[in-house]
Amino acid sequence: MFSGKNILITGGTGSFGKKYTEIILKEYNPNKIIIYSRDEFKQFEMKQKFDDKRMRYFIGNVRDKERLTRAMEGVDIVIHAAALKHVPVAEYNPMECIKTNINGAENVIDAAIKNEAEKVIALSSDKAAAPINLYGATNLASDKLFVAANNMVGKRKTRFAVVRYGNVIGSRGSVVPFFVNLIKNGAKELPITHPEMTRFLITLEEGVRFVLKDFERMKGGEIFIPKLPSMKMVDLAKCLAPELDIKIIGIRPGEKLHEVMITRDDSIIEFDDHFVIKPTINFGFEADYTINELGEKGKEKEGFEYSSGTNDCWLSCEEFTKDIEK
Repeated sequence: MFSGKNILITGGTGSFGKKYTEIILKEYNPNKIIIYSRDEFKQFEMKQKFDDKRMRYFIGNVRDKERLTRAMEGVDIVIHAAALKHVPVAEYNPMECIKTNINGAENVIDAAIKNEAEKVIALSSDKAAAPINLYGATNLASDKLFVAANNMVGKRKTRFAVVRYGNVIGSRGSVVPFFVNLIKNGAKELPITHPEMTRFLITLEEGVRFVLKDFERMKGGEIFIPKLPSMKMVDLAKCLAPELDIKIIGIRPGEKLHEVMITRDDSIIEFDDHFVIKPTINFGFEADYTINELGEKGKEKEGFEYSSGTNDCWLSCEEFTKDIEK
């Protein structure tokens, strides 16, 4: 699937891009991996780790359609990971979030179609389902753009899909490194926004491998969602530092008590280890989403809400600790 291919990752210096690059270089033989991002220092740091002849580092912003189109020349596979993702920051800087997360998504789509890339997957999050904050709203708009992009390809081979998952354990800016840093610096207590708050959790490697598999599964137009365990944030904090007190600080602007990845109104198909939200519009190609390109078979499911608060799978402290050690 990836051997001999030219691959471009927007926001490629982030946690996902680094892990994806590590796995692809180790387990496949791509012709070229293009890291497209706006921070030269992060690219410099990444180049120290991945100084491989197959690597290319492009400075550019997804807001810059001309630069993005040039970078995508000859590219076969695109992963769109670039986004402004911090919920409170998006609330206070809404137009900047819209420019990157929505206008940037449109630019990725246009560049991929113009260069006739084969497959494009955009990374989404649990904030996109029934959003109450601006980041989630831009996530949902981006998802809709990538699904609808399959209507714009005409006779071209380009296909678009979306992957939506929960909080990535240990990713930059997430709760685990935040807590670990507080613990290392001698904190006497850990801040929790609400005693009942829950989140879906996934390891970085699990997230990357799910995306890799979805490139093989996709027909075009799907939103792929892995089956994940939930965990209370209070339990997570106690697992990291059982000796520390917990301080309840209140829910932040735009923050949910429980995350939802599928709403009751979504049209979904359940597979053994994941769900697929079917597109609500028809494309110019036939697609039976109950059987994917790997031959895996799923069943349609109605009236189902996938919430971190009512999940039937919960992460224990022992399991969480194993994930942290990985």
